[in-house]
Amino acid sequence: LLPFVIVGLTLVHLTFLHETGSNNPLGIPPDCDKIPFHPYYTIKDILGFALMLSLLVALTLFSPN
Repeated sequence: LLPFVIVGLTLVHLTFLHETGSNNPLGIPPDCDKIPFHPYYTIKDILGFALMLSLLVALTLFSPN
């Protein structure tokens, strides 16, 4: 009996989630919080790679054994 109740509540929950307008209840424009991929994430990944590479080189050179 409990699995059927859980399935029923799940279907009701999904029905309410897929109502028209439920994805943006505040009415905020969808493009206002986006950042461009290329300059931000490319620089972030390059800096992360350089930091990890410098730590690996420092570990290799100063503590080889």
